[in-house]
Amino acid sequence: MHREAAWDVDVHQAGYDETTFHFGSQSEGTTTPGLQSDTDQLRTFNNVNIMYSWADWQQGDINLLMVRDEDTPPQHYLLQWIRSDIPQPVTHTDNPDYVTDSHGRVFYSNMTDVRWAAEAYGDEHIRHGPSNSWSEELDSVLAFHCNTLPPEIMSWFTWMQHGFWPSQETLQAARMCPCFLVPDGYNGSPTEQIEWRITPNLIERLLMFSLSMVPIKCLVVLKMLKKQEFVKYIHCEKCKFTTFHCKTALFFTLNRTPPTVWTKSRLIECMVSCLQTILEFLNQGECPHFIVEGVDLFDGKLCRGCQLSLERAIRGMIQDDMHVLFHIQSDDLGQRLMALPHEVRPYPGDNVNANICGKLARDMFEHYLSDVSVVCSKLCNNEEANMYTSLYNEINLLESLTMNPSTTQYQKNYIKFMLKYLMSVKTSVTSSSCIQVGQPLQQDIWQLYGESLNTDVASSKLKLASMFYCQGELRRAESVLSEVEFDLVDSVQPICGCGRTPYNEKLSKAFCEYTVQNYSHDQLTKKLSFCVRFLREEKFCAPRFLWCEMYRAVGDDVDHRDINEREWMDWAEVDAQPFLLYLQYLTYRGLGVRHRQLEAFHGLEDIVSSSDKLNQLYHLETVLNLFGHCCELEGDVLRALSLYNLSLHNQPRNNAANFHKQRLELMLNDYN
Repeated sequence: MHREAAWDVDVHQAGYDETTFHFGSQSEGTTTPGLQSDTDQLRTFNNVNIMYSWADWQQGDINLLMVRDEDTPPQHYLLQWIRSDIPQPVTHTDNPDYVTDSHGRVFYSNMTDVRWAAEAYGDEHIRHGPSNSWSEELDSVLAFHCNTLPPEIMSWFTWMQHGFWPSQETLQAARMCPCFLVPDGYNGSPTEQIEWRITPNLIERLLMFSLSMVPIKCLVVLKMLKKQEFVKYIHCEKCKFTTFHCKTALFFTLNRTPPTVWTKSRLIECMVSCLQTILEFLNQGECPHFIVEGVDLFDGKLCRGCQLSLERAIRGMIQDDMHVLFHIQSDDLGQRLMALPHEVRPYPGDNVNANICGKLARDMFEHYLSDVSVVCSKLCNNEEANMYTSLYNEINLLESLTMNPSTTQYQKNYIKFMLKYLMSVKTSVTSSSCIQVGQPLQQDIWQLYGESLNTDVASSKLKLASMFYCQGELRRAESVLSEVEFDLVDSVQPICGCGRTPYNEKLSKAFCEYTVQNYSHDQLTKKLSFCVRFLREEKFCAPRFLWCEMYRAVGDDVDHRDINEREWMDWAEVDAQPFLLYLQYLTYRGLGVRHRQLEAFHGLEDIVSSSDKLNQLYHLETVLNLFGHCCELEGDVLRALSLYNLSLHNQPRNNAANFHKQRLELMLNDYN
């Protein structure tokens, strides 16, 4: 919900009339860190009117009529373009997004979003079924919402009256959920590129949200079995047993099993019931869709040979009293079960629950920080106004959104975060301008600092300390740095919105446990440390050595940045803990407090000398460069040069170490 709110605010700011939904395991809470689930995003345009009949036509809108022929595959429709001035079909077009068939009908192509994504993301664009992806974390699909539920979904409400689940209240709520058309043609169909598949995602999400913990645990374990065990018995390259097959089996099992069965003490029994439902599907060679009538989910996914192979394997697992659970490696489930006394071997949900809460909290704020990068990039590239004016306008726009009655609480939480972060940037940009011209900071700037210091545990305070250092107010810098040092404890979780994943990413156990009970934005920021960022417009608030990070490109380096790096690589970014130590080194060097200066030096040395700590950094090359600078200041030029070489080994392009290495090599040549 938080991500949906954040995305909707972003697209509305950009002038698009879209609504965003997030589906799948992350939004449902049915994943674990070991399952490494991505995010499934669905974007729907609100200015497109999908007509089920001619009575649905709306003047002035983009009207698309749902059409089915005798040969149209189940669950699929064609979208015929209807004029916006009168309710008549469009009969000709040069628009590349539309295709004209042999009868002169003009249909909307399901390849339009693919073309847009390919143009926007180039080689980074990947097609996954109806979705487009430009990273491993997100699958995004364009969709249109239907104003009317089609017959193949409406019939579900009739036969759902008979069964143990879902409840009548859930069914009543489901009637209010729109369904969507996604660009996914039936494989091998002659009209594949103009077919749109009907999908009741919101109904499915509503059903998932209605579940108690026991069926959720069953689904998580089914996913683990699918990922580790089921895959061994599927030998055809194009065949796969999917997470959606697991979810469908759970839904059918819930529908025909009394609710009294779904208790913690009968978890394994419920698990076996789900597997028996899968066996039933495999035996009959058909997996019906739980909601959409007339659809076989095995069609095009699992051939008959693989169905029979998997059926034999699952029968063996059940006959072996589910000992297969003790061999599941994901999230160390098997080892955890083996470690428990035999009489108390339930699914160890508490630890997994904490990990899930921690991961979701981290992912949410990483998404927020990524959005900040996009906004800052837009502001920096605004040729019509200076940075200060752009920030002022952006902040005013966000503040106006908070006053809009239609803004949801989730959106308000996101806007509050964005406002606080952008206020921090505005404060630093203003201070940088004053320092550049030697002007003292006015009272209003100090007030701005007071309002923007709590974006997280460390980053905004470190920028304040850096500003004091650049002004020559070393005692004030020391005071702020001491406060950050006290707060930056092991339970604080480092995160960054740069799109990178550290080589050895770890979630703090204490942070995960904290998120189970403390899930408000304000509470979570007390346990998060963001990477420290300086825009070029803030550079006079940053140590001069960091300026090189803002101009790191050499030759054609810019062409070798991925989609996320294009947003931030013209700025300086560094992990909070190493930057704290670097600033302490510079500050105590200026104060002449040698023993504290050496403490900071050895603290940095400890980080770069430990592969475990180094591999947990988001900006490893920058940290190596900073320690190289410290070695230079210590007079150890050869060690500094080796650190710059190590930095380049990890990040050959777009690395300021290229400048530092060249500078030291010239100096050594002159010396020799």
